[in-house]
Amino acid sequence: MKVISTPISDVKILAPQVFTDERGSFLETFRDDWFRTHVADVRFVQENQSSSKQSTLRGLHYQTAQTQGKLIRVLSGEVFDVVVDLRRSSPTFGHCFTTHLSADNKQQLWVPAGFAHGFYVTSESAELVYKCTDYYAPQFECSILWNDPELAIDWPIAFDCQPLLSEKDRKGVLFQDAFVFE
Repeated sequence: MKVISTPISDVKILAPQVFTDERGSFLETFRDDWFRTHVADVRFVQENQSSSKQSTLRGLHYQTAQTQGKLIRVLSGEVFDVVVDLRRSSPTFGHCFTTHLSADNKQQLWVPAGFAHGFYVTSESAELVYKCTDYYAPQFECSILWNDPELAIDWPIAFDCQPLLSEKDRKGVLFQDAFVFE
């Protein structure tokens, strides 16, 4: 597996080695000892799977307590993935990182605790799996408005299309009003 750095030092892209032959393909998606040595010394406690149809936008979510690091990968389809640094002491506080994750590129995204996360489905549908470093705690969940003008995320949304949003995401707060980590 290859670790690819991003403009936000703690956020990493993992590119697996894929072995293919006439039968199909094989790749290793996770190995605890390798991950702890090369990416982050964390322990995963929960794994989630979500499926969404095209034009669904989920996020930008995070938890104020029981903060979660996430290792995200796409099983089918493609998403435009976004992370926002919410660590006030970080030199990249308020910065966003975006990437395309897909079943075809097989890349994974490591998002440490202290970040908001979201994605937009660019294919007909998408299925994601993500490992978490702490348990989901809805009482601590927050959502930053996906189209916050201060963040100015360049979502790949067609001019005449409205993303499919949950009620929670429609009511997200502006970045300037969001809880951030010290």
